[in-house]
Amino acid sequence: MEKPNIADKKPAVMEVEAGTYYWCKCGLSNKQPFCDGSHSGTQFTPVVVKLEEKKRIAFCNCKQSNNSYMCDGTHSKL
Repeated sequence: MEKPNIADKKPAVMEVEAGTYYWCKCGLSNKQPFCDGSHSGTQFTPVVVKLEEKKRIAFCNCKQSNNSYMCDGTHSKL
């Protein structure tokens, strides 16, 4: 099983509008934390994030979180 690339060892904290986002799971995207299609040829696919309202989120950039696209602090142990 492939392991995702660690894009960064800190989360991408941002306020995002309501809508649908595609969080990069492979860690290869040049548009972190969002997918740019770089996963092509890997076993990874982006995670669909649907938000009903504007929200501040800490997106995981280490790609090791046990909380899907949301940072759970795992990066501090890498």
